[in-house]
Amino acid sequence: MVESKIGNVHEYSVSELSGAVKRAIEDNFGFVRVRGELGRVTNAASGHVYLDLKDEKAVISGVMWKGIAARLAVRPEQGMEVVVSGRMSTFPGQSRYQLIIDALEPAGAGALMALFEERKKKLAAEGLFAPERKKPIPFLPQVIGVVTSPSGAVIRDILHRLRERFPRHVIVWPTLVQGRGAEAKIVAAIEGFNALAPGGNIPRPDVLIVARGGGSLEDLWCFNEEAVARAAAASQIPLISAIGHETDTTLIDYVADKRAPTPSAAAEMAAPVRADLLAEVQNKERRITSASARLFETRRASLLSAARGLGRPEDILGAAGQRVDRASDRLRAAARARTDNALTSIATIGGRLNKNLLAAGFAVNANKVAANWSRIAERAQRIFTDRKTALAGAARVLETVSYARVLERGFALVRDETGAVIRRASDVAAGAHGQIQFADGARGATFDGDAKAKPAKPAAKSAAKAKATPRQPPRQARLFD
Repeated sequence: MVESKIGNVHEYSVSELSGAVKRAIEDNFGFVRVRGELGRVTNAASGHVYLDLKDEKAVISGVMWKGIAARLAVRPEQGMEVVVSGRMSTFPGQSRYQLIIDALEPAGAGALMALFEERKKKLAAEGLFAPERKKPIPFLPQVIGVVTSPSGAVIRDILHRLRERFPRHVIVWPTLVQGRGAEAKIVAAIEGFNALAPGGNIPRPDVLIVARGGGSLEDLWCFNEEAVARAAAASQIPLISAIGHETDTTLIDYVADKRAPTPSAAAEMAAPVRADLLAEVQNKERRITSASARLFETRRASLLSAARGLGRPEDILGAAGQRVDRASDRLRAAARARTDNALTSIATIGGRLNKNLLAAGFAVNANKVAANWSRIAERAQRIFTDRKTALAGAARVLETVSYARVLERGFALVRDETGAVIRRASDVAAGAHGQIQFADGARGATFDGDAKAKPAKPAAKSAAKAKATPRQPPRQARLFD
């Protein structure tokens, strides 16, 4: 009986059974909504996202095709509590069932806020929120960089507010501010502005504004991404965050150098009011003028008061003038008395002088002069003798090295028409006139012949040839008076 029952059971192939199970599951679970915690999350190179949805008792594998994943406002991360919608199916290649996810959203604001607080604590522990690392915002920047959507109302509000306050050069880096991939665009914009070289073709901003209008927590979530917060913290250019409305707070607000409640308020922080500046300058000018006038009047009053305390110059200088006059009178009287005394002394001494006394005085002085003159003459004679001896020695040395002695030994000195010495035959042209000086006088000469230089020959051969034939000069000269 058992064998007959088994023989009546339909035999399935593996593919048939897998297909039947797949249809059974899909028919019964064509649409499901499941809440759970994300376990493993894998982003494939194809763009698909593979994840595990779990609770304390079970785990369901899930897959999200790349078209669905690209439209997510919040990127799924491990540990996030979510609610997913989709359909159950199987993957025959591994004999397992899986959830094909068509929608994924955080399980209420509480889940996102928990993730937000977790990231906030992590970045705060690294010191990215510390007040001492905040950079000051320039008072009047020349160039303002704005990271936002180019088509939204935010950029129009910023430009309008800047025109009203103080028109500045604005550079907009267009980027996504919502949805999947927006965080990468924002990071690229912040890093791109910082990469601009000062003085380049594109001016480097003095301050950055990262701005977006209001929205839900999910809409603003890209500004809570860790990559965006770290890029804002690493910016070398002072950065103002202006995300959402005044009540909205994102991670970039904590790391930014300044937080603005709205994009318009960010423009107000970036540039002062020109009219207020002009009024302030004029006010300070008036205050400086008034202070200078008050200071001048105070110094003038002090000077007048001091002048009154000094008294009249006549009272001070009158007595001194009288003393000077009395001293002058006394000085003139003393000078006259001194002159009279000197004249009296001279007359007394002159009466004592006589002819014999003067002659004796002159004789003594004459003896002294004669003795000094004798010593001077002796010294001069010695100096003259020494100089004469030295001069004679120099003359002998000069005579020894003089070319006249060379001429007396049979040599001659040849000069050209200008008197310059001719040392080589090649230095004079044929037919030129010159002078030949001998020991006893000079004779005129005319030069002819070929003056080409000939190579030197060995000394032995030259001596033999000289004995054989008389040596002919390379240049002949005809002497004349």
